[in-house]
Amino acid sequence: MADVQMLPLFPLQAVLVPGAVLGLRIFEPRYLDMVGECSRTGGGFGVCLIMEGGEVGAPAVPAAYGTEAVVEDFGTDDDGLLTLRVRGGRRFRVVRTAVRGNGLVEAAVEWLADPPGGTRLRQQHALLGTLLERIFDQVGHPPGPDPRFDDAAWVGWRLLELLPMPEERRVELLAVDDPHARLDGLLSLIG
Repeated sequence: MADVQMLPLFPLQAVLVPGAVLGLRIFEPRYLDMVGECSRTGGGFGVCLIMEGGEVGAPAVPAAYGTEAVVEDFGTDDDGLLTLRVRGGRRFRVVRTAVRGNGLVEAAVEWLADPPGGTRLRQQHALLGTLLERIFDQVGHPPGPDPRFDDAAWVGWRLLELLPMPEERRVELLAVDDPHARLDGLLSLIG
């Protein structure tokens, strides 16, 4: 097993994918502690879909796959709650979990390697690149790097972020290492 690391988790009713931006409101003491720890260490935290439990209260059971959340900005809202803007970083697989005394779930995670950038869209996936361009024409381009409508990984992550689907299916596609296989999975959703 390569590159296993302990990572605090923030289980949610949503899936964060690499490159996506997510806004969070932090109010539970365990998550305030987690943000303080991440600030001190310069690290991120993991976001996983909740498989059992809820976002508030008792520790939730996270999905087996998740994405590292990297804090880009923080502030407070009108209620004085801490707000974070995070961006999805590296994907991981949860090896095992433990619950700290304060109720925070942490996991031993194995980082998943993504193929090198620039994996070109295959002809059978060209429709997905066009679909993504049309979505962006309607809703505007997301903040971040310039669009790469010919890059299989980038197109797959953006569609996984934007297309309506059950969150459990989103996790299944997050776990797929091959960007072309991920695009095949997305095609089956719209086909």
